[in-house]
Amino acid sequence: MIDLPALLRIGSAAVDQAVALVGDMAIGHVTEKGDRDMVSALDLAVEDRVRCFLRRETPEIGFLGEELGGEAVDSAELTWALDPVDGTANLVHGLPLCAVSLGLFQGDRSVLGVIDLPFLSQRFRAAEGLGAYSNDVLLRASKTDSLDKAIVAIGDYAIGAEASERNQRRLTITRLLAERALRVRMFGSAAIDLVWVASGKVDATIAMSNHPWDMAAGVCIAREAGCVVMDAEGDPHTLNSSATITATPGIHNALLELLMDSADA
Repeated sequence: MIDLPALLRIGSAAVDQAVALVGDMAIGHVTEKGDRDMVSALDLAVEDRVRCFLRRETPEIGFLGEELGGEAVDSAELTWALDPVDGTANLVHGLPLCAVSLGLFQGDRSVLGVIDLPFLSQRFRAAEGLGAYSNDVLLRASKTDSLDKAIVAIGDYAIGAEASERNQRRLTITRLLAERALRVRMFGSAAIDLVWVASGKVDATIAMSNHPWDMAAGVCIAREAGCVVMDAEGDPHTLNSSATITATPGIHNALLELLMDSADA
């Protein structure tokens, strides 16, 4: 039997360690790690600190970090997944839209999440069956019931190999949203997209990707807030999904129709 309340306390303490480092340490040297992708000394320091903390507190649980990797996600029943700074490009350019994101997978399902927005003084947490909270306020998805009343966030466009081909559907989705949604937004952080849908600030988010360190925490928080979290075909979201679509219940069918239209365009 997994003690999710105890693991949520440990996860929160781990994120406390990360946020303290973000507050104390300069961004440091920034290294290119691929096409228009970067990692800072701060990213690496945060990941190292959280990894060491969780290894001491939960040595039986696997760990996967964005920057330094770790055990394969399916190598243990439970796996922590960390994005030490989700939104590094924002951070490097002085934009406050970034997050520390720590999630926990059981098999291929996200069951716990802690996300902190250190420059906005916001903390989000959830565990399966225990609800989702921002600080001590219970989160609920918005009651928006039509796409033309909805603000929809979209994930970053693809970079790297075959980015042009991979972006064709993303650009089609953007065009269709521009035609059907109230507003379209791109915040540059999957963690922020997900927790803002969970808290009703945004009505949906579309990310045509599914890296565990990006999604592990936010998917659980969004689910616990009453959001529908699915893949691009409408099936329940898992670690193996190719996309991460999150929406308030009132518009998820309209969003799924838009995604099907984008595939046919």
